[in-house]
Amino acid sequence: MTKFVFVTGGVVSSLGKGIAAASLAAILESRGLKVTLLKLDPYINVDPGTMSPLQHGEVFVTDDGAETDLDLGHYERFISAKMKKVNNFTTGQVYESVIRKERRGEYLGKTVQVIPHITNEIQEFIHRGAEGFEVALVEIGGTVGDIESLPFLEAARQLSLRSGRNATAFVHLTLVPFLASAGELKTKPTQHSVQKLREIGILPDALLCRADRRIPDDERDKISLFSNVAADAVISVWDADSIYKIPQMLHDQGLDTIICEKLGLSPKPADLSIWDKLIDAQNNPSHEVTIGMVGKYVDLTESYKSLTEALRHAGIHTGSRVNIEYLDSEEIEANGTDSLDKYDAILVPGGFGKRGVEGKIAAARYARENKVPYLGICLGMQVALLEYARNKAGLSKANSTEFDPDTEQPVVALIDEWQNHDGKVERRDANSDLGGTMRLGAQTCAVKPGTLAAEIYGDSVTERHRHRYEANNFYLSRVEEAGMVVSARTPTEDLCEIMELPRTGENAHPFYIGVQYHPEFKSTPRDGHPLFISYIRAALAHHAQAQQDAAAKGKA
Repeated sequence: MTKFVFVTGGVVSSLGKGIAAASLAAILESRGLKVTLLKLDPYINVDPGTMSPLQHGEVFVTDDGAETDLDLGHYERFISAKMKKVNNFTTGQVYESVIRKERRGEYLGKTVQVIPHITNEIQEFIHRGAEGFEVALVEIGGTVGDIESLPFLEAARQLSLRSGRNATAFVHLTLVPFLASAGELKTKPTQHSVQKLREIGILPDALLCRADRRIPDDERDKISLFSNVAADAVISVWDADSIYKIPQMLHDQGLDTIICEKLGLSPKPADLSIWDKLIDAQNNPSHEVTIGMVGKYVDLTESYKSLTEALRHAGIHTGSRVNIEYLDSEEIEANGTDSLDKYDAILVPGGFGKRGVEGKIAAARYARENKVPYLGICLGMQVALLEYARNKAGLSKANSTEFDPDTEQPVVALIDEWQNHDGKVERRDANSDLGGTMRLGAQTCAVKPGTLAAEIYGDSVTERHRHRYEANNFYLSRVEEAGMVVSARTPTEDLCEIMELPRTGENAHPFYIGVQYHPEFKSTPRDGHPLFISYIRAALAHHAQAQQDAAAKGKA
């Protein structure tokens, strides 16, 4: 039978519940337990797919095509289990399921209420996501005291009661702020947060106390006394310069032991040596490169969370410190590309909408003409295609119907049907719902031999998608004739998956590649990702060449 660890939050949001839950899961997995994680989101949206990245941050995509909370990205980076649709659900999904059951008459004419019908449904969703695992860590979104979170907390309380002894544990994450004017840490917010949780009927087994510094023992004793939590279960979680240090931080204070004892488990000792090696590589790089990321969500870097982590993973596996500087594509559009001169490589990430797209196109042209390593992801591939079509293939009016529905040369366009992850044919048009109508999830494609993509991936590539527009095959042949190489296509729809410039000949470029999918979703600190590792190696080579050129120029 699966045992559950519920992770709740208090005082304020964005304290790092997801990283705390993932870190605890990593320790438990290192002890030989089969572990998974679930995220329960209290918003009414069915999923985050239609939410602004500026409000919600990144949308993470699973192999089976679910648009999920960014915390699932942390889960996959910290443990070996792959997340699926069942690992993330929302208030919207729960109510939608209950209403469908009511319409079918499954409640036999009863009045449908939050208790028991909504809370029972939440428990069913939890059990479904946890099936087949020894321990499931369940992160409940929001903070204690929010009206939206109450049904989830009540469901967790009921599940704990029904499961019996040694079947559930509760971990509560709170803030212990430091007031500069008083010169001290304040424990009162944590006391009130735990009090609120106890009013609901939940007594935490461990408190994770977030602060900008280590919490002294006397303050931990005070929290213990007023929260009715054992002093050794009041865990100090201070700000760290790397999220991959958190598993060791929690283990050093015995959190995994507390949880295992509460759950009646006696697994082998933890082995966190892999995290020690990663931290050592991160702290002692041999090289350094700076990447210019040209996007339009630069005011909230959480929008690119998986991408920035993937670049850092590649740095770990190439012995490099990867500095990432975010450039607003609208500023490049207005002021030109001079700001790109100092970068060792340029990256254009995914995105939606017309705003700033001409700046991204200009960045792609700069990278192509100046032989700067370029990686375009999703929209980043499409803008590279548009740039090449306009300036090399004679398609001067090339555009995407996303930006100009009436363009004369729709080099990128909305395809009206495709095969989804389940093998079903999906259809869409410009008036389709935004939610769930994209090409989503993993797809496998053959890779053209002799290409850069083949050098990176081998014979085939399997990556995750999240996009609505595609390269238009009607114009793609013109672009190929002009020197661009399409190095991978989907097997059923013949859609462009990877495009690149050759490394020899008239249009030679050392590293210029665009991919329609999102490779960042599959990168982990343990293994890195072959595309990002190859990209950082190209950036290192460009950096070394630039230094040689500068030295030669100085001697001259």
